[in-house]
Amino acid sequence: MSTDESQHEIQTDGTFKRQGNHFKQKFGTGANELQPEYGRYRLIWGEICPWSHRAAIVRKLLGLEDAISIGKVYPIRGKEGWSFKLDIDEIDPVLEIHYLGEAYVAADPDYDGRATIPALVDITTGKVVNNDYHTLTNQFEVAFKPFQKADAPDLYPENLRTEIDDLNVILFNEVNNAVYQAGFAQSQAAYEKAYDKLFKRLDWLEARLAHQRYLFGEQLTDSDVRLYVTLARFDAAYYPVFHTNRNRLIDFPNLWRYARDLYQQPAFRDTTNFDSIKKGYQATHAGNPNHLVSKGPDTRIWDEPVQEVKHV
Repeated sequence: MSTDESQHEIQTDGTFKRQGNHFKQKFGTGANELQPEYGRYRLIWGEICPWSHRAAIVRKLLGLEDAISIGKVYPIRGKEGWSFKLDIDEIDPVLEIHYLGEAYVAADPDYDGRATIPALVDITTGKVVNNDYHTLTNQFEVAFKPFQKADAPDLYPENLRTEIDDLNVILFNEVNNAVYQAGFAQSQAAYEKAYDKLFKRLDWLEARLAHQRYLFGEQLTDSDVRLYVTLARFDAAYYPVFHTNRNRLIDFPNLWRYARDLYQQPAFRDTTNFDSIKKGYQATHAGNPNHLVSKGPDTRIWDEPVQEVKHV
């Protein structure tokens, strides 16, 4: 099993091409769909990881804490992949495994990709059933609706789904994954291509948010969760480690206001651990042989008051 992006995901021209998602089980009552049962599934995530962070945020926003249990991996990925070092005896207390990869092999003995987070594991079998971060939050929002709290926000409203899906594709290709294409690039050309793509889209988002609170006006949606997890990591990780250093997040007035607005909501704040983010990205970077972790930036500024958006 692969445990590092460099093993299969760097192309001959130095471009980083992220591996596909192997487990894409859909939930529901239709043919070939898995029943979304209360208490049957366990979400494995890590505070360092934006893909899994958004699943943790949505789980909390929707009030699914009792319906879907949660396990957390250590923020530094070792030679065996993601581990449960944060737990007693370094074993997940529910799945009873040391490494996430064990749940992947249980599901497919021939699996040779990276064991990635998020991973939704069927507790009854110990097998990963879904690691598709592209659609996992949407499944929480739709298939698991019977288990959501009474006042759960509608993060994936039917009248906006096409627009949300279209924007999510843009966010993935030009923001969420673009920072990694810059950071993992092994040629100057590949790095600069990703860098330019990223900041062109951030400028576009800055303009979009000039006169509205969220990406779709006043309604919090799945797209906001997806953008937030990249913004939360920008100044502490991507700017210094991945060399995405044209601007910091705090240099974008509208994006910075928007990110703070989200952070100050409990589901976002309670799942955002800046120390783990810094440790996971900085201490493992090849250019940091002494595994130093920066003392800053000062995260207290995330609690600064958020000005109301002036609508036009």
